[in-house]
Amino acid sequence: MKWNQSYSGKVYALQRDNVDTDQIIPKQFLKRIERKGFGRYLFYNWRFDDGGKRREDFDLDHATNQGVSILLAGKNFGCGSSREHAPWALQDFGFQAVIAPSFADIFYNNCLKNGILPLSLEEEKIRTLVDHAKDGEYSVTISLQDEILQDSKGFVSSFSIDPYWKGMLLGGLDEIDLTLAHEEKIDQYEKIQVR
Repeated sequence: MKWNQSYSGKVYALQRDNVDTDQIIPKQFLKRIERKGFGRYLFYNWRFDDGGKRREDFDLDHATNQGVSILLAGKNFGCGSSREHAPWALQDFGFQAVIAPSFADIFYNNCLKNGILPLSLEEEKIRTLVDHAKDGEYSVTISLQDEILQDSKGFVSSFSIDPYWKGMLLGGLDEIDLTLAHEEKIDQYEKIQVR
């Protein structure tokens, strides 16, 4: 995904710490090799019972949460295994950003490599956002260019992101795109090596 300099999205607050990648996308759904089709299995064991029936006590699928694209999460989000399927499932469901006090390192990097913005904020600020989200439909605006997050209730916070990843997200690039930008030089090198 190519990030706009400023992005507004509807927020879903998941008030759980230490959400691991098996909770994000359970292992039985990792049989696909393409990046699409994982969204329906996101948080599967919380959303569905053993018979595949939707649970009413987990509200992600409730009508008020349709169209959510920014996830508010707890500490250590994305811990556990290094499965890249976790950000694939989040993105396929529609999430473009995850805001949490902290992330597991591998998950954090997998998000960036797949075009999802993992945004770290202090716990106190996360609590404020969660409180704002309790009032019903709630949106925030993320200015990636200016590194500012704000809402319509007066909340404003700066954040920081590595300039390399900021440029990648704003350009809609991945590491393969960076390699292909040097395709001409690679071709020249290969021709020299063949001789």
